[in-house]
Amino acid sequence: MEVFKDYAYYYNAFYQDKDYRKEARQVNMLLERYGEGISTLINFGCGTGKHDFELQKLGYRCEGIDASPLMVKLAKEHAGREEIDIEFSVADIRKFRTQKQYDGVISLFHVMSYQNTNQDVAAAFHSARLALGRGGLFLFDVWYGPGVLSDKPVVRVKEIEDDVNKLVRIARPVMHDRENIVDVCYEVFIIEKETGKIKTMNETHNMRYFFKPEIEMLLEEAEFELIDNLDCRTLGETDYNSWTAYFIARAV
Repeated sequence: MEVFKDYAYYYNAFYQDKDYRKEARQVNMLLERYGEGISTLINFGCGTGKHDFELQKLGYRCEGIDASPLMVKLAKEHAGREEIDIEFSVADIRKFRTQKQYDGVISLFHVMSYQNTNQDVAAAFHSARLALGRGGLFLFDVWYGPGVLSDKPVVRVKEIEDDVNKLVRIARPVMHDRENIVDVCYEVFIIEKETGKIKTMNETHNMRYFFKPEIEMLLEEAEFELIDNLDCRTLGETDYNSWTAYFIARAV
């Protein structure tokens, strides 16, 4: 099947149970809690646009950018099918520039953890600042260092299936203590049910985990004030059980 050439096929398959509606409601709650009159949003690393579709339903005017042409293509196709007026475009969040100004910049599903170096993070933060007016909000989530080191990543296996295929994904982590990075090495087996034919895919996601002091420093350098950071799961204070965390900052 030609579809196996597309990362998006198994991306959507393995994350089909991800509750985008719930996460959009969380984002809405946080934007209302920490912001005022926020209506226009740009999503850094929008993927196939599912967060944006849900946020648009909540009354926001959304746009999305992503480095993957395939992801943007799928987002545009979805928007066209559903007749949802959202602009999606291909862009590198580290280099993104626009003449527009938005009320908020969001970046979800750990997109910022894909920014592995301080230079990458600083560039992405600078792009976010340029897209905001004074007082605008920047909300993003990351892998959170205290939680990652307290409950270190282990080999995980996930199996799912659809009408045509069974998919098995093995995730093997490799930790780099000097860089605060985890290489998540994925091996995916796609088994065609009718024929038993097996195809494999391999890829590595290099994920940086962060600590509050470094995030705060990098935000300040980009002319942001850190307002809060919260556990993504509980929306309470972060602690050593927090594997992922929201950070909310205001443009100054």
